[in-house]
Amino acid sequence: MSTKKNAAYNVAYRLFSVLLPVITAPYLSRVTGTDGVGLYSGAWTMSEIFCLIGMLGLADYGVRTIAQARDNREELDRTFSGIWQMQLMVAGAALLGWLGYVFLVAGEEKTIALHLTMMSISCLCSFDWCLMGLDIFKPIALRNTFVKLAAAACVFIFVKSRDDLWIYAFAWSLATLAGNLSCAVTLKGKVTYRRVSLKESLKHLRPCAVLFISVMAVSIYRKMDKVMVYSIAGKDENGLYENAEKIIYCLSGFISAIGTVMMPKVAHMQKNGETERIARHIDKSMDLIICMVSAMAFGVAAVADRFAPLFFGEPFRYSGTLMIPLGFTLIMIGFANVIRTQVVLPQKRDYIFVRSVCCGAAVNLIANACLIPSMKSMGAVVGTLLAEMTVPVVQYIILRKELPYRRYLGYVGLYAAAGGIMLGCVRLVGSFLPAENWVNLGIMVFAGIAVYGILYLIIRIARKKMMSRTEKD
Repeated sequence: MSTKKNAAYNVAYRLFSVLLPVITAPYLSRVTGTDGVGLYSGAWTMSEIFCLIGMLGLADYGVRTIAQARDNREELDRTFSGIWQMQLMVAGAALLGWLGYVFLVAGEEKTIALHLTMMSISCLCSFDWCLMGLDIFKPIALRNTFVKLAAAACVFIFVKSRDDLWIYAFAWSLATLAGNLSCAVTLKGKVTYRRVSLKESLKHLRPCAVLFISVMAVSIYRKMDKVMVYSIAGKDENGLYENAEKIIYCLSGFISAIGTVMMPKVAHMQKNGETERIARHIDKSMDLIICMVSAMAFGVAAVADRFAPLFFGEPFRYSGTLMIPLGFTLIMIGFANVIRTQVVLPQKRDYIFVRSVCCGAAVNLIANACLIPSMKSMGAVVGTLLAEMTVPVVQYIILRKELPYRRYLGYVGLYAAAGGIMLGCVRLVGSFLPAENWVNLGIMVFAGIAVYGILYLIIRIARKKMMSRTEKD
């Protein structure tokens, strides 16, 4: 299947994975309030942490390793079997750890956490890493979309009050397990499980564990911030931060979707020594991603203060204030994602990824500890901004002599300028539409799309003219 089709399916999959909770968020916010959203967020965040432990670093290591072995069926089968056996051991241990947390540690959120147990069980049969390594994205997108739509329907039908949050947890965790089981069926005929020795299986543990360090570091500054807000500032502040972060996470799904598609492609090209083709892919990806994230970041800054109270309800107005600075993390995330998925991981230079995100995690923890007590949820936003900025800076320090960073930063400056003009135009339109309603918000969004689209066309035309002049010279 072509890269464009894979990208389309994976964008759809990632989009639905993060968009459906966003779609249910306005209903849930109004039914349970800020404390209910904050309580659920605390339980869900802990569940995600145990799931990350259960999957170790397979989201990156598994995809890369399968992509490099897929041309040889015997090697592919043994690689798959060894990785899966290791996965069963690690995910099984994580499941036991989760049950210990639920019954021995969890407090007010215990009932919700108990109904999230299937999230940890689903780690035993998650084969996304194998399907993506084989360049198979369609079944993942279609089957997961179907089960999550069913889960969303259950939320609207059965969740009527704060006491029904366990139903929300049960619906989403069951959907995750059902999606993983349905995707496992797709592997039939494409790989065959063969029992391999414990030694052969455990050889995948070390490189996977190295990537897991980075996974946990990312988890620290993308999940622990909510845990810290919940613990230090309370459920209400965590509810405000949860909804603000949820929108930004939804938008970042586009970035991770493109990176996930490109990583097995580039890993395969890397194995075949296609250096020039890889360089072209990286450049095109950087151009596309920076164009997208700049539009998202400045677009969020333009309308967030109006969007939040309309979408989540008046009690969540401050979520819009949080979204404005938080949206600019998208530019940093996009830049770092291209370097990670198309340079660092395909070349097996995992230490660069590990160092960059560990530095980001350290910055985030220090910033959160200093700022959350006084600034509450806004302190977590500042900590996240500093952490996301640290990651590409560390990558630059290590790779500055190998990559055309001046060209990449040129993309950032160009599209940020376009985004800034769009922001100003949208705010100007908004000044003539003081009433806060969906019609006026829609006009502002349409104005932003039109302005950015026109600026993008001007940029493309100017580039073509410059290229044609260069060729003539």
